[in-house]
Amino acid sequence: MSNVGVRELKAQLSQCLRRVRSGERLTITDRGRAIAELVPKVSPASLDWAHAMVAAGLASWKGGKPEGMARRIKSRGKPASQMIIEDRG
Repeated sequence: MSNVGVRELKAQLSQCLRRVRSGERLTITDRGRAIAELVPKVSPASLDWAHAMVAAGLASWKGGKPEGMARRIKSRGKPASQMIIEDRG
């Protein structure tokens, strides 16, 4: 969960709403004290466990989509795309 001050929220409302729309939860602060939370209206029940882990500090998420694996998995034999092409022919 990210903290956003009232002044920053007023200045960058559209950007903050885009962050919330993508699933991020924002804590609104006034002079360093939390006064409200801005959360997505519809939160799929299947993600409640993930939100709980982030809130407990066991995981972190900066919003957005996953970037993919750090390294590729080595495979043996022909690439899958080549096998599909051969199967079609």
